[in-house]
Amino acid sequence: MSDTKPTVGWIGAGRMGFQLAKRLLDAGYDVAVYNRTKAKAEPLTESGATLVDRPVDLATRDVVFSMVSADKDLQEVMLGEGGLLTDADAAPRLIGDASTVSVAASEVVRAAADERGIGFLATPVSGNPAVIAAGKLTVAASGPRESFDVAEPLLQTWGRGVTYVGEGELARIVKIAHNVFLGVVIQSLSEVTVLAEGAGVRRADFLSFLNDSVMGSVFTQYKTPALVHLDFTPTFTPVLLQKDFDLGLKAAAQSGVVMPVASVTRNLVAQEVGNGNTELDFASLVLTVARGSGLDIQPEDADVTDGLEAE
Repeated sequence: MSDTKPTVGWIGAGRMGFQLAKRLLDAGYDVAVYNRTKAKAEPLTESGATLVDRPVDLATRDVVFSMVSADKDLQEVMLGEGGLLTDADAAPRLIGDASTVSVAASEVVRAAADERGIGFLATPVSGNPAVIAAGKLTVAASGPRESFDVAEPLLQTWGRGVTYVGEGELARIVKIAHNVFLGVVIQSLSEVTVLAEGAGVRRADFLSFLNDSVMGSVFTQYKTPALVHLDFTPTFTPVLLQKDFDLGLKAAAQSGVVMPVASVTRNLVAQEVGNGNTELDFASLVLTVARGSGLDIQPEDADVTDGLEAE
């Protein structure tokens, strides 16, 4: 790499990937983008991005990031036909993958990168497009320390915090544990919110009290408008949450960790998916809790905030 900013490749311009690529563009990086549906990435050209037809077309970039949906997608864009690592004569110096995937899938790509002398970092994130817009996204990273030192300035453009957690796939475990907690918290938050409403307390009032208490958090504040207004525009769906529960419980079984609360919550989320709740935000679990409690909850007309003032 030169002393100037490295050139960047980006694979995967979904809701999250699009916004993270734009953060790099806004920070002045030269970014080329591949997305399976090219039209979804085209708005990034307005910020200076160039588009390519295949992941392998990014092989001459200094650093390439990817953010895809599942294990098979990661292996496809890296090792499948036209994959990033399929050009015998060209390869990036560094790959960072921000997907939420299994340790096993990541290890396959890491081994292929190691064989080529390419630094490989797992760089999963905590947040969603609104969190990115507010500058509050956080990143966990693992892999070779020297690779992290190179990538850190780029990762810092994504939000407010980057934590190096060690070698290998440790960042995968950090992200999977994070998302298991996410699911347990939304289920518990739904239950106590319905408990308060069942006794006659407005959801807005209960959540205002909770958010001001020691039990309040950035997450409870952020989900308050969804729970009050019953607006379940998706940021993260039950389908994705079930996938992450499964990854977490598999990792727990492999390491001998017992997770009884996570196991029960996973089954509740799987039931949601089985009943057809696949497109709404996962905060819609509150509707199922309410129905199971014999309550027909309605949107409340209350002025509440998600707490995501831009930084």
